[in-house]
Amino acid sequence: MNAHEPSLPKSAPETPSNPGAVPANAPIDAPIDAPADARPKQAHNPLHGVTLEAMVVGLADYFGWRELGERIPVRCFQSDPSVSSSLKFLRKTPWAREKVESLYLFMLRDQRRNARDGG
Repeated sequence: MNAHEPSLPKSAPETPSNPGAVPANAPIDAPIDAPADARPKQAHNPLHGVTLEAMVVGLADYFGWRELGERIPVRCFQSDPSVSSSLKFLRKTPWAREKVESLYLFMLRDQRRNARDGG
């Protein structure tokens, strides 16, 4: 760094002229020298790492296809339902995928509540 360049604060975005900067949204417990991929990004997101297939299978096992089709009224759940047809539809239809994710989160809360209450 030469004398004519202003020094950038540590929370400035990493740029070629400031390669050591730490992003302002970096977790506090992440080491400063850790690569960005090593820092936890979604520690409190219950959907992180859960595939769409795992969600569909979990919902179909928990509710059954009939109730799943009533809760989310789309043909892939109502007419000759299968995991593969559901995945094809949900990958192309963001609003339906959001409903599946929301119902999956409800199912997880319900399972936790039932486990806590004894059944």
